[in-house]
Amino acid sequence: MIRPIYIYGSEILRKRAAEADLGRREELEALIQDLKDTLVHADGCGLAAPQIGVGLRVVIVDAAGLEDTYDYLKGFKRVLVNPVITEESAEKTEYSEGCLSLPGIYCDVLRPARITVEYYDENLEKVTETFDKFGCRMIQHELSHLDGDLFIDHVAPIRRKMLAKKLQKMAKGKVSAGYGIALK
Repeated sequence: MIRPIYIYGSEILRKRAAEADLGRREELEALIQDLKDTLVHADGCGLAAPQIGVGLRVVIVDAAGLEDTYDYLKGFKRVLVNPVITEESAEKTEYSEGCLSLPGIYCDVLRPARITVEYYDENLEKVTETFDKFGCRMIQHELSHLDGDLFIDHVAPIRRKMLAKKLQKMAKGKVSAGYGIALK
């Protein structure tokens, strides 16, 4: 089911998400499907459960559409349930990020170049995987949502000040996107 995406100003985006109960398989499967449906509809590359109003530690990433730019992302799709970063590199990289919860806003963000994550996959099997390059970026961006963190929290103060009016309007619901949005 396609759900509305909560935008900047929504309380759920600032709350730490709770661990998903792995024993509630049917509910998790339904949530994962809703995340997939909503992501495809919104034409994004990643989505966290809080972005559709569910305060659980579940994210998906799907690099479909990015393969022309980053050929190494061919077939890169992941479902991460209860993910935990166990290691991150001291080396940092900077990429421009955008977010379905902040439509029309893009900023350069500095993040670790490589991370190792423990998580449960779509089949609820435990996985430990190391990510780098843009796949690492997508994962980190989505995992930040699980801690109530947005990419604009990681930009220079001057850049954030430049965005202040746009963010204020967005927090009042004065924004348009090519997908359903919610503010709560």
